Amino acid sequence: MNPSGGKHIVYIATGSNIGDGLANCRDGIAALGRRESVEVGQCSHFYRSAPVGYADQPWFINAVFRIRTDMSPRLLLKTLKAVESDAGRDLSGIRFGPRVLDFDIIFFNDEIIDTDDLIVPHPRMHQREFVLRPLCDLSPDFIHPVLKKSIRELLEVSVSREHPCVRIPDTQSMVISCV
Repeated sequence: MNPSGGKHIVYIATGSNIGDGLANCRDGIAALGRRESVEVGQCSHFYRSAPVGYADQPWFINAVFRIRTDMSPRLLLKTLKAVESDAGRDLSGIRFGPRVLDFDIIFFNDEIIDTDDLIVPHPRMHQREFVLRPLCDLSPDFIHPVLKKSIRELLEVSVSREHPCVRIPDTQSMVISCV
């Protein structure tokens, strides 16, 4: 539990570009929500985005969602990796390559975490429109605990012609007001 005695509020990015990416992301979020100690809250719209890092692959479907949990950051990371694995994620492929399901912890409350296996806030989130745009759907005024700028401010300077990010209409159907 966090110091105030309540559950942690965590923002998680999801993405997929193998098979039905939209269904993969939605199914992954639902699978996470069935795990003990996880309450899935509001989800952003879904976006279609160009791949970053390894360009020779299909475009991604991306979104950000909010959860409440009493898990530690490390246990949550382990749980996210288990859901990815259950969905068929193959970690032996190309770094930044195609994936059936990907989860990244973007924020864990407003904590700064830097361990061998987890860095929060996500170290490249401020450079990625496909994270900032959906995050702005949920919490445009949230202040990045390291950069000390709002999500809206970070988005204003991140828009990229090289890696476009386009909202998919009518995709904010997973809104659950528990967070």
